Formats: sequence, structure tokens, C-alpha cells
Amino acid sequence: MKLALDIGLVITSVLMIVLVLLHRGKGGGLSSLFGGGVQSSLSGSSVVERNLDRLTVFVGIIWTVFIFGIGLDIKLS
Repeated sequence: MKLALDIGLVITSVLMIVLVLLHRGKGGGLSSLFGGGVQSSLSGSSVVERNLDRLTVFVGIIWTVFIFGIGLDIKLS
């Protein structure tokens, strides 16, 4: 069980990193400093952004479940 939780956590962590990096910068700050002004062809559509937001929230919830599962496994061991 612990191995499955660890593998799930690694996969969801990598997915979270990728999904967050796919988001378009909404303001100034570091995103505009490192090329945030360059827009990809997918970031122009609000439907794509909305779906990306939903997918990021969904993966974040799954990631949180894995974190709680690992915490419970450690506490019960």
C-alpha cells in the first residue's frame, strides 16, 4: 500500500509541476521576466484555460489525497 501511495504521489507531483507551468501568467512578476510575454497558440482560448484550470484543481485534490494517505500510513505504522 505504501509503495502505491508513493508512486501515486510522484506521478501527481510531476503532473502538478507540468500543469502549473502550462498556465499563462496573468500579471507581472517572475512569469513576465522569464518570457511570460510570449504566448503559445493554446493559451489564446478561454475554453482551454478553463479546462486546464479544472484539470489542475482535480490533480491537486488527488495529490492531497495521496499526502493524507501517506500521513495516515505513517501514523498507523
